[in-house]
Amino acid sequence: MNRRPLGRSELVIEPLVLGGNVFGWTVDEARGFDILDAYVEEGFTAIDTAEGYPNWVPGNPPGMSETIIGKWMKARGNREAIHLFTKVNSGKTPGGLKADAIRESVEASLKRLQTDYIDLYFSHWPDEETEHEETLGAYDTLIRSGKVRVIGASNYTAEMMAAAQEIAIIKSLPRYEVTQPRYNLYDRAEFEALRPFLLENEVGAIVYYSLASGFLSGKYRSKADLGQSQRGGGVGNYLTDKGFKILDALDEVSAELDAKPAEVALAWLIAQPGVSAPIASATSVEQVKSIARGARLSLPEAAAEKLTAAGA
Repeated sequence: MNRRPLGRSELVIEPLVLGGNVFGWTVDEARGFDILDAYVEEGFTAIDTAEGYPNWVPGNPPGMSETIIGKWMKARGNREAIHLFTKVNSGKTPGGLKADAIRESVEASLKRLQTDYIDLYFSHWPDEETEHEETLGAYDTLIRSGKVRVIGASNYTAEMMAAAQEIAIIKSLPRYEVTQPRYNLYDRAEFEALRPFLLENEVGAIVYYSLASGFLSGKYRSKADLGQSQRGGGVGNYLTDKGFKILDALDEVSAELDAKPAEVALAWLIAQPGVSAPIASATSVEQVKSIARGARLSLPEAAAEKLTAAGA
């Protein structure tokens, strides 16, 4: 497994990030600990969460995912061995990237995570009401204080990234070293519009929705399958001619390589120019082992081309 640098930063990770959005939603604390244990046993270190995960669950306290991950790191005593990613402005709140909001949010996240620093801290959503200079200035203070090592931007366009980078250069502020866009075999437009900027400026990309809400696992083949999990509701939009072509190609390549469709879909992502690592969630130890196999799977050129063409 070739480890990859995140932008020009000091962070270097394996080509897989465990998604923490399911902790406190479809995964309770006990099973979360099992999943996290299995993930590090497979040789991976990067875990992604957010202050807003999963605040959509009725009755959940804020940042339940961060709380579970924090309890696990405390119980295992392994904080120094983990690359910990979290995010601010998870609710797309106007003013959510102002300096005061960032200061309050980072302290709450640190408390829930039971740590005194965050390896990679993302602006979760753009905040058009706040100037890049104010946001980057707040991050500069956090980096200088040792509370944050590296910063990133999630759901930013190439134009937003370029504008933020220009301010960082002019004002001698830290730049966004990593971006976090949606990208998978089906959803390509957002990342492919961003990729030229990333490659030119050596910015890393941790991509989310890597398995298209589970569609690329192959277990959703019709509307009747959508009730298989709580996430099934987000899969219906993929039941299109394009989606079925992608599943057919995944089935063919999976059979050739004796791998599961989800493993092949992750391997395709990892091989794409500009991708540092995909985020993948797991709700069982078995799924952790599967995504680990996907991260280690090497696709023959013909297989990669077949998959690319299917979703073109």
